[in-house]
Amino acid sequence: MKIDAVELIRVTMPLVAPFRTSFATETERDVLLVRVETADATGWAECVAMDGPLYSAEYLDGAQQVIEDHLLPRLFAAGSVTGATVGPLLDPVRGHRMAKAAVETAILDAELRAAGMPLSQYLGATAADVVSGVSVGIQDSIPELLDAVAGYLDEGYARIKLKIEPGWDVAPVAAVRERFGDDILLQVDANSAYHRADARHLARLDAFDLLLLEQPLPEEDVAGHAVLAQVVRTPICLDESIVSAQAAYEAIRTGACSIVNIKPGRVGGYLEARRIHDVCTAAGIPVWAGGMLETGIGRAANLALAGLPGFTLPSDISASSRYYHQDLTEPITTAAGRTTIPVGPGIGIDPLPEVLAELATSRRVIRP
Repeated sequence: MKIDAVELIRVTMPLVAPFRTSFATETERDVLLVRVETADATGWAECVAMDGPLYSAEYLDGAQQVIEDHLLPRLFAAGSVTGATVGPLLDPVRGHRMAKAAVETAILDAELRAAGMPLSQYLGATAADVVSGVSVGIQDSIPELLDAVAGYLDEGYARIKLKIEPGWDVAPVAAVRERFGDDILLQVDANSAYHRADARHLARLDAFDLLLLEQPLPEEDVAGHAVLAQVVRTPICLDESIVSAQAAYEAIRTGACSIVNIKPGRVGGYLEARRIHDVCTAAGIPVWAGGMLETGIGRAANLALAGLPGFTLPSDISASSRYYHQDLTEPITTAAGRTTIPVGPGIGIDPLPEVLAELATSRRVIRP
């Protein structure tokens, strides 16, 4: 497949409410879309990098520069590409997995649209829909947290994930358990906010029968997670630390985690995400689909991945309305705690032209 042109589109998306984690408070998302034109089809993808290097070392302006200056020239020079050849062609460029994922996904989307094949089928999904949970940011008070959780449970979400940080952990989790009981599926996410010395404190969360404790320690401290797993009874889940199938294998082998969160953007794309799924499945490690506040473009692709058989825990793929009054696409909806996987070719969804025109802040077309 020959690439005729690539368009990089920046879009500003206001959030319905501020979303606070241990590392940032977001009120809007600056989104980078990648549109690939070929003779047979157009492919779309979304780069999940944030404005600043806070969740990871990558950030959006840097991702766009890497795509323009380093990734696209290699693909153009190759002449003909497929989704499967993008990774090897870009391998000499170290890191920058979110940028690589966006380019690979757009090319793969174009390829699959031309072939009339859904991304879910290509990846090997076996489910028609996905059990959806919701991620609840850090609130200003416990009463506000309880109101937020009540609202999401009323909307039918099957699992609640609470963001935590030092000073906002045991008390809010206890309050949610007391208010809503032991029947709700509950987990917490620290986004690397703690250190090894906090092990005994984190063990206090064992009292609340949580599904998992997600990424409590820094990304690089995989060994520390193995130590922590000997102190806490709550299953340790890794997110930021899992950047590849090799990293997943090493974390599992050393006992650093018993659950893995898979985010395609974090690991370099959906093909590497599938490899991580396969490694975890072979080891008997359950996986689930995380999220990065994606628009419908990224959300639809994540749904395709989350249909694979190893995704046995509820995902973070919530409805468009969780984050946006107006999505870039037709809204993705959740009913009775489940979200349907798109069945159209490729990612199965397109931006709404009028919405894209209204929200786009810049557009740049690059040709071979």
